[in-house]
Amino acid sequence: MTNTQVTLIQIDNYGPWTVTPEPRREVDLQTLQSRLYADLSQLFGNRDGYVFFSRFDNMIAVTNGIGMDAHALVQESVANRYPVTLSLSVATGGTPAAALDTASTQLQDAGSAQAKDRREILRGEPVAEDRRTAEDVQVAHFDVNDATEKYTDRIGAFDTFIHIEQGYAELMRYLREAHDSLAFFVGGDNIIAVCSSLDETAYHDAIAHVREVVDVDLKVGVGRARTAQPAGMAAKHALEVCRHDGRDVVFDEP
Repeated sequence: MTNTQVTLIQIDNYGPWTVTPEPRREVDLQTLQSRLYADLSQLFGNRDGYVFFSRFDNMIAVTNGIGMDAHALVQESVANRYPVTLSLSVATGGTPAAALDTASTQLQDAGSAQAKDRREILRGEPVAEDRRTAEDVQVAHFDVNDATEKYTDRIGAFDTFIHIEQGYAELMRYLREAHDSLAFFVGGDNIIAVCSSLDETAYHDAIAHVREVVDVDLKVGVGRARTAQPAGMAAKHALEVCRHDGRDVVFDEP
C-alpha cells in the first residue's frame, strides 16, 4: 500500500459565474482556467506537490507533506488574484483513488459545487507525520514509443492527437479499475500516473492491455519518494533509462 495524500481543488460556483450577468467569452474562460492551473502548479509545486488539471474547474493535487495552513495560504493567494475562489478537500488513503474518493465525499458533504453559499471550504487532514515513510508516493511516467516517427511526422496533427488520447483514455481507465490508481495526460505524448504499490509485472500488464485494446505502445519509468516531486523526478530518470536501453518498464532505484 502507498500512503498518498490527495487534494481535490474545486472552483466555487463556477458554472453560474460563467453565465452571470451574461455568458462570458469562452476565450476569457479558457485563459482564466489555464492561468489558474499554472499558478496552482507553482504554488503546490514549490511545496513538492503535483497538480493535474483534470477538468480545469476541478483539479487534483498530490500533496504529501503539505499541511492545512499551506492549503489555506493557497486559497488566500487565489482569492487575492482571481475573480473566483477555491474549495479544497484533503484526504489520505492506501491507494490514490481511495484518497480521492474521500476528498470528493468531504467536499460534496459541504454543499454543491454550484451553491452560492459554499465558498472557500477547507476540509480534511494530511498524513500524520509519524505515519509518513520514504516511499509514500509512487509515480509512473509513461510515454508513447516512437510517437514522433509513428504519428507526429507521418500523419495529420489531429489524427495524432486521437491516437495519443486513445492511449491515455485506455490507460486511465485500466489503472483506475485494476489498481485504484490515477493517470493524467500532461501534454505531448506523456502521461503521469499516481499509483498504488505496483510491481513490474503490473506495469507490463497495463502496457500490454493498452497495446491490445487501442494499438498504442507505451513505456514507463517509475519512482518512489516521500513527496510527489521527488517521486516524479525519479520516474523521469527511470524513463530516460527506458529510452536508452529499450526496456518497457524501469524502476528508479536510489
